[in-house]
Amino acid sequence: MRDQEAAASGREGRRLSTKETAELLGVKPETVYAYVSRGQLSSRREPAGRGSTFDAKEVEALARRNRRDAGASSSTGDELSVRTRITLIDKDRYYFRGVDATELAAAYSYEEITEWLWTGRLRPGVTFTAPEASVAVARRAVDALPEHSGPTDRLRVAAIAAAAADPLRFDLSEDAVLGTGRTLIPTLVAALPPLRHDHRDDGPLAHRLWGRLTGRTPDEASLRVLDTALGLLVDHDLAASTLAVRVAASARAHAYAAVSAGLGALEGPLHGAASRLAHRMLLDVLDRGTAAPVVADELRAGRRVPGLGHRLYPGEDPRARALFALLEDVPAAGPALAAAQDVVTTTARHAPLHANVDLALAVLTVSSGMSASAGETVFAVARTAGWIAHTLEEYAERPLRMRPSGRYVGERPPQPLPR
Repeated sequence: MRDQEAAASGREGRRLSTKETAELLGVKPETVYAYVSRGQLSSRREPAGRGSTFDAKEVEALARRNRRDAGASSSTGDELSVRTRITLIDKDRYYFRGVDATELAAAYSYEEITEWLWTGRLRPGVTFTAPEASVAVARRAVDALPEHSGPTDRLRVAAIAAAAADPLRFDLSEDAVLGTGRTLIPTLVAALPPLRHDHRDDGPLAHRLWGRLTGRTPDEASLRVLDTALGLLVDHDLAASTLAVRVAASARAHAYAAVSAGLGALEGPLHGAASRLAHRMLLDVLDRGTAAPVVADELRAGRRVPGLGHRLYPGEDPRARALFALLEDVPAAGPALAAAQDVVTTTARHAPLHANVDLALAVLTVSSGMSASAGETVFAVARTAGWIAHTLEEYAERPLRMRPSGRYVGERPPQPLPR
């Protein structure tokens, strides 16, 4: 390989043939043209029928990236591996830009954590403000939805409406995308129907969101739990929705479209909607007075007990631990906390599963008089910040790199024409 590198450096200023390019990259000639179609290489058609040629520096840069990517993913088998500087999950803890995420959420507001995630800088006291025109368009779009529409439906429509109202949405520069994030998140919140006549449209985002999740008057402890939940859920490495966002950003979709892709992936019961199942389970436990029959019903139906276990945390989910500690200071949360603990204790007789963040969100939503879908709303609003961070990071990578090759397992051609 070193001989090939030396040969390439000696050919600087020249164009490489398809054969030379394939040899340097260690691939077949047809793969070279696949790189071109994916935007990973540029080619130039030479006169006199000599075929396509390729810039030696660009080819060598691609060869270095391929070797680096192969080394980075060698320990993950067939799983997709993406380099990121945003979130690290390690040994039942997780970190935002190297700082313990639970400590950040305990010390700073959701907006302050978001700025840290986006820029690596703190902006004490920062709040996000939505433009009136954007909010008006988003509210009209959301109000036109059927009454039974879910929270993700509303947020997705609000994001699309806000995008349509922004003629600068195709500006993918860092400053422009950061500006989009700072206005899109409060627009999503403002577009949700208020449940309190005295709902707030100013101040910290958690205060504005509260009145769109429940009609109850909040106390400071409850607002702190909601704000901390938003901060804890800002990002969580490459969850399914975040991967969808990065695929869209890799194709250079604008930030609104990337967020819309994340909202689409979030709606599944195994992702953002998981807290809805935990919410209903806790209500059932409170109604029956014990977790034993509720857990038995879940297992008898062949379902996993909601709110327990996480594939990335062999031990306790640090997000759940942080929220449960704060919920202890909320008097109204006592019964729901006891019900959650009953679920964990009952299940532990058969499986050593710990509570995850969905169960903690369910305690918050049940004890605050929120609907079963409120946890999904909290999750989606919070995670929009992480999606913007991943969008920015993906824009700095080569375009269309998130384009895996399919492994065809169907009938081999040629097959007869169907009749």
